[in-house]
Amino acid sequence: MIRTILIDDEPKALAILQNKIERFCPEIEIIVSTQYPKKGIELIKNLKPELLFLDVSMPEMTGFEMLQKIEKPKFEIIFETAYDDYAIEAINNCAIGYLVKPIDNEDLVKAVKNAAKSIQKKMALEKNQILIENLSIKKFQDKKAVIPTQDGLEFIEINQILHCEGTEGYTKIHFKNRKPILSSQSIGHFAKMFDGQDFYLVHKSHLVNLYHIDKYLNEGSILIEHHKIPVSRNRRNEFLEIIKKR
Repeated sequence: MIRTILIDDEPKALAILQNKIERFCPEIEIIVSTQYPKKGIELIKNLKPELLFLDVSMPEMTGFEMLQKIEKPKFEIIFETAYDDYAIEAINNCAIGYLVKPIDNEDLVKAVKNAAKSIQKKMALEKNQILIENLSIKKFQDKKAVIPTQDGLEFIEINQILHCEGTEGYTKIHFKNRKPILSSQSIGHFAKMFDGQDFYLVHKSHLVNLYHIDKYLNEGSILIEHHKIPVSRNRRNEFLEIIKKR
């Protein structure tokens, strides 16, 4: 059983979440729930949960602000949020789970299963610390990302990523000053993860960091250091417009 705390300032949302967990997630043991973030901090300190369901937007303090007040947050988190691009981007970059309200039953089950796997790997503290660190950084390139690989998780500085190359459902990530790594996630995962954030999907199998482009060739390809990357015909015009504006 996964010892779990629920924190949401809306009583109705809290009741619905608890009901869904009891119906669809038998591996979850809800040890306590609260509407008050300050009380939640004390409960976490005293009860030491393995998993926390945490609402992002609360009037007393946001879920992010609450997390920043907890020393060494070693628990897995599933954030709950209305569709908030900033919140989802911040959470996604750190391989932390989230659910968009109203919560879908299948999404809940999937998030809990992913959290259970992460609990076994015992890497919650590192992921949470990167999220906290990223929240204080304004420039996207200066942030870090958590990259799932077959061996575990890699903690990467985004400005070191040159481009991502999709290959048979996996993604080979090329870097500026180190050897590539192979991620267990698809190129679509990274396209979504970095959507609108200094990266562009120039080809169905190639996602490039716009900060590292050295040259565009008229034949329809770009150079990034020693890599030559094709640009799809149907994406060239939009890509060139983006480059011109930079």
